[in-house]
Amino acid sequence: MRDATRVIRAGVPEPSQGAPFLPGPTFASTYHLAGDPAGAAYQYGRYHNPTWTQYERALEELEGGPTVAFASGIAAVAAVMGSVLHAGDVLVMPSDGYYAARTLAADYFAGLGVQVRTAPTAGNAQAQCLDGAKLLWLESPSNPGLDVCDIGALAREAHARHALVAVDNTTPTVLGQRPLALGADFSVASDTKALSGHSDLLLGHVAARDPEWAQRLQAWRTRMGSIPGPMEVWLAHRALATLDVRLERICANALGIAGWLATRREVRGVRYPGLPNDPSHAIAARQMSRYGPIVSFELADREAAERFLNACKIVHQATSFGGLHTTAERRARWGGDKVPEGFIRLSVGCEHVEDLIADLDQALTAATA
Repeated sequence: MRDATRVIRAGVPEPSQGAPFLPGPTFASTYHLAGDPAGAAYQYGRYHNPTWTQYERALEELEGGPTVAFASGIAAVAAVMGSVLHAGDVLVMPSDGYYAARTLAADYFAGLGVQVRTAPTAGNAQAQCLDGAKLLWLESPSNPGLDVCDIGALAREAHARHALVAVDNTTPTVLGQRPLALGADFSVASDTKALSGHSDLLLGHVAARDPEWAQRLQAWRTRMGSIPGPMEVWLAHRALATLDVRLERICANALGIAGWLATRREVRGVRYPGLPNDPSHAIAARQMSRYGPIVSFELADREAAERFLNACKIVHQATSFGGLHTTAERRARWGGDKVPEGFIRLSVGCEHVEDLIADLDQALTAATA
């Protein structure tokens, strides 16, 4: 069965006369629970919810391993790190990965006695840091620089040293890249972004190769209370059905825009893994089937970048990525990422590509006039 069909059917109950295709969200903190609770499918709202069950089954079908939903992407990140790492353990991370994940490791887990080592994504540099590691954290493509590493090769190297491997797969989504099939132990994503794609919820998930680790992640969620709301989960499950359609448009738009930007004299450093001449393309083409929504590039300086963003009419200024609407931001405004002041992270949406290029064209002209 192809992806376009799988995402529509994933996690949906078998047809039943008079029943909806996708049952509505279950709002419940308390369930009827007489006598021995062991035989009850649902006991208390912090433990489980029928809406979570449907969504997690859908993602399990797509990811290839049991899946646990969380309240946000960073809650999913924290669950993996918190379930795996203890004082004295070594965590290896990308120095150019998602800033919030790096901060969580450096400011929280390091304070608990975890040793954090970092190396760039490009060139599989993290392989040099694996001696004695307990967990290797990968992000490919990296955010926001869009470098790519060889997940399969790094997973083999890590497993040879008895380390577990987690991959932040937020940018490509499970339809663009399947970390568990490439050898990872955990596939982690912020479903806030392209997977749900409508900029209206916060959610995350972790898929695990080993069911025992999925049970540990469930226990973490219960104990820490990092549970998702049923409405958010139901919305994400509904949105999942259009993921293939949305990504088809988004990725085609992103490739077209990246190629166009590369021809502009005002622009330098265009990155998109789908471009044949991108430094990451060779590896990306082997392990990715879709290249995601993010295109990055540089303008001359902070002032040029801000003039460009302020001149855009269709492209909105916003953080996050992967939504229906095309957005952009000067990433250096947040700090934490080693990018130039004129660095732009563009999240390409589902608008018509010619309208987007026309808007970017007039904004670039205004920025350099």
